[in-house]
Formats: sequence, structure tokens, C-alpha cells
Amino acid sequence: MRHTVRTAAGVTACAVAAAVALGGCGPAVVREAGEPGIKVGLITKTETNPFFVTMKEGAQAMATAQSATLVTAAGRFNGDNETQAAAIENMVRAGVKGILITPNDAAAIVPSIKKARAAGVLVIALDTPTKPQNATNALFATDNFKAGQLIGSYAKAVMADKPVRIAILDGRPGSSASRLRHAGFLQGFGIAEGDPSIVCSRTTYADRTMGRTAMDDCLRQTPDINVLYTVNEPTAFGAYAALKARRLEKNVLIVSVDGGCTGVKAVKNGQIAATSQQYPLKMAELGVQSVVEFAESGTKVSGYTDTGVRLITDQPAQGVESKNTFFGRLHCWD
Repeated sequence: MRHTVRTAAGVTACAVAAAVALGGCGPAVVREAGEPGIKVGLITKTETNPFFVTMKEGAQAMATAQSATLVTAAGRFNGDNETQAAAIENMVRAGVKGILITPNDAAAIVPSIKKARAAGVLVIALDTPTKPQNATNALFATDNFKAGQLIGSYAKAVMADKPVRIAILDGRPGSSASRLRHAGFLQGFGIAEGDPSIVCSRTTYADRTMGRTAMDDCLRQTPDINVLYTVNEPTAFGAYAALKARRLEKNVLIVSVDGGCTGVKAVKNGQIAATSQQYPLKMAELGVQSVVEFAESGTKVSGYTDTGVRLITDQPAQGVESKNTFFGRLHCWD
């Protein structure tokens, strides 16, 4: 016999879900003694990025609320497909009902995912789609193009008709999330790839240290940069350190993507002008719930679920919808 109760863990998970506008949150499922447990796998890109640390915490909270067991793994570095592929194989052998994955290599991981699905495992991509996207059963992610478009539109509105010299710090080459954010920023700013206003473009692997190195390089090339787009907030913090070392931090409009608590604080302090806030907790919680539902009823989630994105700034620009840092602090996640 199966029954439902609202446990303390379930209340906590519901509170977190409400904070990111997840909507209604039902009672946690409690399994009677002796009933087989449900195992859920989570494989993140790395263990160090605050975004993925938060995702793991959210998945664990929801797994606890659902009386499920969370099995985790991560790439050793951003771009490490080999470790993720091995983790899929190990989790299938361990008897997981579903795997949630933020793929390091959208195409290279597909054969491993196909094997897992052939073995009856539900596979859901979080944050980053596979290539092709339908290699997984479903995708729960930020609309990365919109995230880039929001900050591009904001930067354009703030700069108005001023001459601009733009630096772009992207993530890992081949990353679909980085590519979409990049394309969105360009459209939001109203420029095309190769526009002469883009005076420096570098890849950073979404890493803080590499962000500083890349910005140092850009500043040696073009000292009068006045707009900086970064793929994520760790990259922005590295770039900001490079600017501050040259006492140029007040001369550059910085826009980024993430919306973590540290990033929202940087917006509040004026280090970052605006950030597109995304919601890793929501991705993780929806993923765990979907695997539990599949294990319970055989129902498979499918397609793309947009987990939301909002522009956070304390200096709103006309014609660009945004929320302030008070809202950002209520919904931030690191």
C-alpha cells in the first residue's frame, strides 16, 4: 500500500520550488519498509561551478523529499566527456531509473545516452541540450538565446548612440549554451557576427581564471573597451579583476548570465550592470520528480521545458523588462 504525507523534507523542497516560481508542489511520496527504492542519477559538467553545486543540492533535497536515492557524478573539468560517459555506464549497472545530465560535449555523449535509453533508463538533459536535442527523453533548461538577448538589449539601451567597443568572453568552443547566449546577445544588441564594434572575442571555458586572462589579453589589444559580455558570472568576476587592476572597472558596462547570489550582489554593488538570472534548482527538482514519476507509473516526460530567465538590474533601461536585486536575492541560488 502506498500513501502520501508532507514530511519536513518535502516542505523544504516545496519552499525552494516556490521561490523559483515552480508552481504547486504536491506531497512527498513515502515508501513502506521493504519496498524497493528508486535511484536517480545526476551527472553535472563539473563539481566546482556554483551553478552545478546548487543543482546537485536541489536534486538531493527533492530526492530526499521523494524518498529516492540520488547517485551523483561529474566531469573532472569543463569539456570532459569521457568521465561523463563512464558515469552513465556505471549508473545503468547500479540500477538507476533515470539519469539527469548536463552534457560536457553535446554530440559525443549521445552514444552513451542511446545505450542507457535502450536499457530502459529515462534520460533528461538539464541546462544544456544534447546534439541532436532529441537524443534525450526531455530537456529542462534556460532559454539560453533569450538570456543572451535580454542582456544584449539592455546593453544596447544603456549605451544608446554612444560609440561602442565590445569584448565578448564565451564559454567552451562547441558548447550549445555558450553559442546560444552569444547569438542572443548579438541579436539583442542589434549587431551581426563580425561587426567592427566587436573588438575582442575570446573563449574562457566559463572559468574565472581564464576570464581574467582573456580580459587581460583583450585590454592589451584594445584598452578602451566599454562594453563587456561574459558567458557566466565566474567569467565576469575574473574579467572585472583584470579591469580593476588597470583602474578601468568604471569605464566598462558588464553584462552576464547566471543570477547566483554572488552575481546578484555584484549587480547591487555596481560591478556588473545586469545579469540574466536562471534557475538550476528548478531544473534539478523537475528532473528528480520526472524520474520518480517514471519509476512509479511508467510515464515518460518529453520535449523541452523552459525553466525561466529574468533580467536583474538596479538600473533599468527603457523598453527592457527587468527585475531589481531585491527580487534577484529572493530567487538567487549559490
